[in-house]
Amino acid sequence: MNHTPVEGFSKMSKEGKIEWLVNEYLNGSEQAIQTLKQYWNEDLELQRLHDEFSENTLSNFYMPFGFAPNFLIDGELMCIPMAIEESSVVAAASKAAKFWIDRGGFKTQVLSKVKLGHVHFMFEGDKEKLDRFFLETLLAKLFKDTDPITKNMQARGGGILNLKLVDKTSEIENYYQIHAEFDTVDSMGANFINSCLEQFAQTLKREVYESDVFTNEEKESLQIVMCILSNFTPECIVRAEVSCKVEDLAEGNVSSEEFIEKFTRAVRIAEVEPYRATTHNKGIMNGVDAVVIATGNDFRAVEACAHAYASKDGRYSSLTHCEVKEGVFRFWLDLPIALGTVGGLTSLHPLVKLALQVLGSPNAEKLMGIVAVAGLAQNFAALRSLVTTGIQQGHMKMHLMNILNQLEATDEERAYFVNYFKDKTVSHHAVIDEFCRLRGVNSVEELKKN
Repeated sequence: MNHTPVEGFSKMSKEGKIEWLVNEYLNGSEQAIQTLKQYWNEDLELQRLHDEFSENTLSNFYMPFGFAPNFLIDGELMCIPMAIEESSVVAAASKAAKFWIDRGGFKTQVLSKVKLGHVHFMFEGDKEKLDRFFLETLLAKLFKDTDPITKNMQARGGGILNLKLVDKTSEIENYYQIHAEFDTVDSMGANFINSCLEQFAQTLKREVYESDVFTNEEKESLQIVMCILSNFTPECIVRAEVSCKVEDLAEGNVSSEEFIEKFTRAVRIAEVEPYRATTHNKGIMNGVDAVVIATGNDFRAVEACAHAYASKDGRYSSLTHCEVKEGVFRFWLDLPIALGTVGGLTSLHPLVKLALQVLGSPNAEKLMGIVAVAGLAQNFAALRSLVTTGIQQGHMKMHLMNILNQLEATDEERAYFVNYFKDKTVSHHAVIDEFCRLRGVNSVEELKKN
């Protein structure tokens, strides 16, 4: 089917956009219209609020919003909100929390909280002259010109921490940066940082043009490429860890010595093998992202930063590590993460506000710790399953429920299948075959007809 471009889509009413979308791409389907509208909130004010979070909003896309209880974090018992659609994540986190609650719980420490931004620019003049000009003239002006922007942030204990000129000409000809470090306290700080950077660029251009230090050719060569924060924050780090005596790790038929050997070996493999590290870290981010989303923060920025940090030594590696010293097992995660508890969705989205209330209205540093704990717990649960019972046991239980939901199974049929697969391997094919046998039909197509 050939489609035609649309003019003025953003200016259409919501009904008009739906009508165009359905007619152009969904064959005028009334069912499609019903599907979009059934997720609208009956509270018109709440729906308007959601509509204004983004552009061209036609409906709401729901995700499960769950809670993982029994997290003992720095001596405080917490219940962690998690927004995620993947099976077993909340259950695994809860299981890990319960495991560690009697073994000292989780400990957190913010190691540093510096956020970064850069003015990227080109300059074809004398490098030494530019460097002296930056230190002797420009630096003070950069701070002074941003005073109106930083005043409120400084009052809260944050602001610009450091500025430096970075010579990148060995990598790209004539390329330099103003490298800026910030403390944005309890806000994620994107708008604040970007506003400062844009002012830096204006000041740089003005001061160079007005200076007698540079030739006309050098002044004309100055070009601002872009001003933008960096989502890579290797100096905004939180550590979450658990530790206990080795003998406390024994459980069921698995001795503590066997568990330690298998667990530490699994972590070591993730440290040296990028193929495993990618899946290993993805499991960490299952827990991290779920809390980040639930608390109204930017999970894409968090993901990008975590994976960049995992590659900081030139090879993609595990974000978690473990050791055994003097009879004590220790497992930890160092996570680079920039979060906010004020601004953005944190004060607008009703469920975000509720999530933060459940967490005790944490500041940004405390939330960093909570998020890191969720990631560590998820990783511990996954590794523990992998080296003992296997990861599929829990996953396939949820997979069974998903298949039965698709088949619109009754409660009695659900109970039957849970019992049926107690000692059998769950697969889509096996569930379908048994479901058809139970219903007395030969295929799924017959089920649909009935």
